[in-house]
Amino acid sequence: MPWPLRWFARVLTVLLALAVVLAGVVVYTVQRSFPQVDGAVRLPGLAQNVEIYRDKSGIPHIYADTAADLFMAQGYVHAQDRFFEMDFRRHTTAGRLSELFGAATLDNDKALRTMGWRRVAEQELPLLDQSTRDYLDAYAKGVNAWLDAHPNASSRSLEYSVLKIQNGGGRPEKWTPVDSLAWLKAMAWDLRSNMEDEIDRALALTKLPRERVDQLYPGYPYDRHLPIVNQGTIERNRFDQQVEPRLRAGDALARAAGTLDAVPSTMGTADRDGLGSNSWVVSGEYTASGKPLLANDPHLAAQMPSVWYQAGLHCRKLSAECPYDVTGFTFSGVPGVIIGHTDKIAWGFTNLGPDVSDLFLEQVDGDTYLYKGQRLPLETRREQIKVAGGSPVTITVKSTRHGPLIDDVIGGARPSGEANAVALQWTALTPGRTADSIFLLNRAADWEEFRAAAALFEVPAQNLVYADTSGTIGYQAPGRIPVRESGDGTLPAPGWTGEYDWKPAPIPYDQLPSVRNPADGFIVTANNAVIDPNRYRPLLTKDWAYGYRSERIRSLITEAIQQGPIDAAVMSRIQQDTHNGFADTLIPALLRVDLAGPGVAARELLKTWDRRQDLGSAAAAFFNAVWRQVLVRTFNDDLPESARPTGGDRWYEVVRRLLDAPGDPFWDNVTTRNLKETRDDILRQAMASAYQELADRLGEDVKAWRWGDLHQLELVNGSLGTSGIAPVEALFNRGPLRVPGGKDAVNATGWNVQTGYAITTVPSMRMIVDLSDLDKSQWINLTGASGHAFHDNYWDQAEAWARGDLLPMRSTPQAVRKAAVHTLRLTP
Repeated sequence: MPWPLRWFARVLTVLLALAVVLAGVVVYTVQRSFPQVDGAVRLPGLAQNVEIYRDKSGIPHIYADTAADLFMAQGYVHAQDRFFEMDFRRHTTAGRLSELFGAATLDNDKALRTMGWRRVAEQELPLLDQSTRDYLDAYAKGVNAWLDAHPNASSRSLEYSVLKIQNGGGRPEKWTPVDSLAWLKAMAWDLRSNMEDEIDRALALTKLPRERVDQLYPGYPYDRHLPIVNQGTIERNRFDQQVEPRLRAGDALARAAGTLDAVPSTMGTADRDGLGSNSWVVSGEYTASGKPLLANDPHLAAQMPSVWYQAGLHCRKLSAECPYDVTGFTFSGVPGVIIGHTDKIAWGFTNLGPDVSDLFLEQVDGDTYLYKGQRLPLETRREQIKVAGGSPVTITVKSTRHGPLIDDVIGGARPSGEANAVALQWTALTPGRTADSIFLLNRAADWEEFRAAAALFEVPAQNLVYADTSGTIGYQAPGRIPVRESGDGTLPAPGWTGEYDWKPAPIPYDQLPSVRNPADGFIVTANNAVIDPNRYRPLLTKDWAYGYRSERIRSLITEAIQQGPIDAAVMSRIQQDTHNGFADTLIPALLRVDLAGPGVAARELLKTWDRRQDLGSAAAAFFNAVWRQVLVRTFNDDLPESARPTGGDRWYEVVRRLLDAPGDPFWDNVTTRNLKETRDDILRQAMASAYQELADRLGEDVKAWRWGDLHQLELVNGSLGTSGIAPVEALFNRGPLRVPGGKDAVNATGWNVQTGYAITTVPSMRMIVDLSDLDKSQWINLTGASGHAFHDNYWDQAEAWARGDLLPMRSTPQAVRKAAVHTLRLTP
């Protein structure tokens, strides 16, 4: 063999040998952190033995004799599967990410320190019931017992090994109850209602007059899309579902305004274009079993691993001292079950979306601010942020009576005019008792106990649907919702006058909308309006989702009732519905436009389209590409970048009205001089551009286009999955998955028209609870139980989730033990 070849062969042999050795090291490192799921483990602090059964999906069911043992074991199990996620979350909520990732996350830490999530959590702890504090302590002991047994980075998770290589890492601190409470602030932030809408309106006003900005926020279409609660009003300081509101002069004015609102140029109010969720419950009157069925699928940003962790928490013998028999979706880092069912009741969440945050424009001079003609001292505190690989950074946080000044740390929150600072007032920055609510929900046995638990669920305000084994269904709106002296919270308000301040007390819980066993026999919530303001006076918000999902669910339930008894399969089909609710409005307008060229063949697809956005649909691919082009071409030239449309049902309503106004100024592209475009010009350009985009990406054969080739989900790890280092990202990210649906379909797989068709928000889990036999309930998670990359349960549920499949949601001891493939005993 010539020497160059011999040299190359030797080098290749050495490289292959090194690769094999490295692979062995990686495999050893990865597997070393996998949890022990069989045998026995000693857990100091337990009172008695605890059994943990896991099925093939790795979902644990924990059995204990005392509540303290139950939650201590839950802490241990969460740490086994998800400790890095828990540690990452607590660094996030405390504004300490830079300790892990260096200067790249410094801006995140500054924002979190300014709002002070952890400081509020510290203030909450002493307000909680003693039993709640005991459970939080027990949970922390379980986490710390696992941590003590895993002192090395490689024994904790692969992420710690990577961080150790990058910046030295460090041993994680002990878990504390405050770490658990702080995560509830993160949940509240993700579901924070209309703050972005306030900022977007203000930014839009820098480029457009008020009347044109109002066109972008049309009023909720109560005449076409029903609210959640359609009966009752406040009577004698309580919400009473049996009482109908008395007509007042204001009602007549409101009806007149509603009529005028149908005119395209009429000024309207606003919506919330953000994350969503679906939940509904059907009375046993309409089900095959004669007992209620309850469905829930919260829509959140796609995460790897999923934000949810499935588990069962069971006292072997129910008693006052150990009252828990609950199965459902948990947050790693938080004891208890957030969404699920006990042995007697089930509940689901969707975001209520009330206006619980306001931006106040402030006049600051040095260390003072103006309020009602006086200069008051700013509250200040200094925060030091440690930075991996760098020197600590110190910031000074300043606050007015309205809250922390955020304009330097939250993008878009910039003052203007007389103001030189912006303060954030937000209900989650006031200590509350949401943690108490979780434990009360987890042991509720009937409607009254459920409502008592909901009364303490202060932030984030949620729509709660309910069903129980006795046949009752219901709805409750909980939450701390502010009452304003004046104004509606839709725009940043001057803080120095005091006229827009919040009143000391929020809306009383007994006045919040609630309904039990409604006449319809079912209840649907999908972030739509809770109740018509003609029958309800306290302002909840003006920024609702616009009811396209809720109305579609209502129509599908109504059709199912007419066709025969409803079962879990019908509920699942509704969850998987991909119907586009705006197609019937836009397609007729597209078909009327004169069009030439290859786009004509693409438009033909729309004539026979069934409006379903399924994976194999060519028409869905073209329609969504056209929709994207319509929004970009109509609004991007008029709006600042951060206020441009991302898609969704607010823009359905905006465009629906503009279609009846072909000469509206929004149709004109202001960047084309000496040319004034009209509606048909933009629609024509949108179809031509959509055809060209899809031809370039998918080929010129329009019948071969597939929505699933555009609409895909990358499962990106929430921490190292966005490191910018390709080999590291490859360790933790998974996908892509082809997924049907669309942003405001019932199967709400959201995407951003500004960036493309990649999926950004998803039904983060799906659950269907059968109150006739809880073991017949079903569920699915977005990824899997494990947070350990390369574990069998890291993303084993993802493909089933994408197909719309569900797994058995077992909860009785017999069903759990029969399905168990692993059993771990924890001993004192």
